[in-house]
Amino acid sequence: MRRLFPVTDPTATPGPAGHEWSPDELADAYAYPVPGPWLRANMVSTLDGAAQHDGRSQPISSDADMRIFGTLRGLADVVIVGAETVRSEGYRPPRARAVFAERRAAAGQGPAPAVAVVSASLELDFSAPLFTGPLVPTLVLTGAAAPPERVREARRAGAEVIVAGDGPGVEPGRALRALAERGLRRQLTEGGPRLLGQLVSAGVLDELCLTVSPLLTAGDAQRIAGGPPVGVPSKFTLVSLLEEGGFLFTRYSRT
Repeated sequence: MRRLFPVTDPTATPGPAGHEWSPDELADAYAYPVPGPWLRANMVSTLDGAAQHDGRSQPISSDADMRIFGTLRGLADVVIVGAETVRSEGYRPPRARAVFAERRAAAGQGPAPAVAVVSASLELDFSAPLFTGPLVPTLVLTGAAAPPERVREARRAGAEVIVAGDGPGVEPGRALRALAERGLRRQLTEGGPRLLGQLVSAGVLDELCLTVSPLLTAGDAQRIAGGPPVGVPSKFTLVSLLEEGGFLFTRYSRT
């Protein structure tokens, strides 16, 4: 993986151009600000703006993209994801990775991040591995008007249900505060586009890690963020830019 522009984060220690970054070097380069909380998004997009192909992000990804995906998970306390993405991507619980074990222990983190699923309806498969076999119990973020029978089913499956909205949906700021109060301050969202759009509209996103895939797909696939436009666009500053195999790995932080 080759650095094209310097990382401005003083805690990062990137390698020189042409250098194959080790997991530790990537983890240093993507380290969370201290003390947080900090919400980071990780998304992938084609050259023509598609966030998916055939309804999934995997076809537009790469091995290098998955290395960064794994690094970002290895640093996070919690992965926040929308229910539709859980269903379409076949989400499984994060696994403990030996390469990050010492770093996580030193930071007071568990062996793997928790997953927090955002869902108004709670139409989720509670028999799936995400709920039956996580190292850390899965969380469900929902609103006060969520169907009571689905709330009970989620709890029977071992999930912690967090009410973060007075209606059927979730209020982004309230949800993030609830997670931070549980010690989950290093926050990572992997979408999907609808959830990312809600976070952008609420003005709570601190950082975007965007992979630009050297593919053209045409069609009508979603962008990385969906929903109504914001009144005033949020401005972000480029922090780092990496390249491998034509894929660009950008990192932007809120100005």
